[in-house]
Amino acid sequence: MPDTVPNVQLRAWRNSAQLTRAELAARINATPIGIKERLNCDEERIRRWEAGEVSWPHTPYRLALTQATGVDVEDLGFSRAKRGPNRLVEAQFMPVDAMRAEAELYGTMELAQQLQASDVGPGTLEALSEAVDLLCRAYPVVPAATLRDRTQKRLAQINRLLSGRLTLAQHRELLVITGWLTALLGCIHYDLGEREEAETSRRAAYEMGRQVGHGELMGWAHEMSAWFALVEGRYEDVVTAARMGQDAAGLSSAMVQLSLQEARGLARMGDRREADKALSRGADILAKLPLPENPDHHFVFDHAKWMFYAATAYTWLGDNDRAEEHALETIQMHTRPDGTSNAPMRVADAHIDLGIVHARRGNLDAAVDQGLAAFDIERKSLTDLVNRASDLDRVLRQTYGREALAQEFHERFITARKALHTRRHDLLDHS
Repeated sequence: MPDTVPNVQLRAWRNSAQLTRAELAARINATPIGIKERLNCDEERIRRWEAGEVSWPHTPYRLALTQATGVDVEDLGFSRAKRGPNRLVEAQFMPVDAMRAEAELYGTMELAQQLQASDVGPGTLEALSEAVDLLCRAYPVVPAATLRDRTQKRLAQINRLLSGRLTLAQHRELLVITGWLTALLGCIHYDLGEREEAETSRRAAYEMGRQVGHGELMGWAHEMSAWFALVEGRYEDVVTAARMGQDAAGLSSAMVQLSLQEARGLARMGDRREADKALSRGADILAKLPLPENPDHHFVFDHAKWMFYAATAYTWLGDNDRAEEHALETIQMHTRPDGTSNAPMRVADAHIDLGIVHARRGNLDAAVDQGLAAFDIERKSLTDLVNRASDLDRVLRQTYGREALAQEFHERFITARKALHTRRHDLLDHS
């Protein structure tokens, strides 16, 4: 276990302010920082900070510390570049590293002991929340089966705590943590073609959000319903689910994504006027939200995600120029210098959008090149890719008949569709 270095700056500030640890904790709890969940700082948390056991506090506590003291957290002795025994605090790593970070977090002695106990000790809920965040950040790039197994394992561990000795506040926070993890599991199940399991997880996440009055969690559960309906061609259901979710989500990332899902459903139905309104509404809401600390988090909406959703909506609306502009920007934003992608699913979809635009403009070579590029990208959701590739395949066959290049793409598409069906049958056979 790494050695700890006491945080002398924080202790010195507290002494100069003539505050006890309990008094500083109370001041932090009373600080309004614009979040729904009440902070639960106590004397033990202050002790752990001053002992150097936590190098980089969880986001709400960093905001509250800055406001309560008038000093930046870095000047209080905290550093995101250090590693304490109970946290991996380096924030700037690629999503693929999130699985390693999450495993290390669970491997700490304190958290492992708490998960085997019947009650919740200091800092446990914060650590669990951070672990769930790491798994949500792993979602864009980690193979779905790997992430599913890890997520199910963590849910089983956390569920044991729900039957232990908890205060009402702890029970509520643990339900929220479990709800996010269950929502993530539902998304993973759907990526794997496990439709029934996905819907079960979605409903469970919604119910947990409803029990504790967590509008954003409820909103994301509705968003999952809209996503499922979109993939399955139930476009009126997309719009209905998206609008129901917006009624619950409040000013949040969920509200932005629900607006964009509504726009995509309307675009599929050919309602240009209402789709444009939904796109504009989503952009307006996004502008009101703070810049996300971790935009790679699956349940966080940022500018890059808006560009991605808008590209597909404009493609379906037949607005080729805006579709091309947004698709190209999506690819550019998510392509690393070495040519790999930090968001392979988005990039693959953007290539499909570009393929459709090229096909409409009469450029068969470019259309097929873009379509094949989508298949060449390693992505973990074959369900979405087959669904989107069917759009391009349909345009190519309608426009170019049985020309050799169009047929080449069609055969690649059929191969992928058969692979998806085979995987679904295998899952059913083993269920």
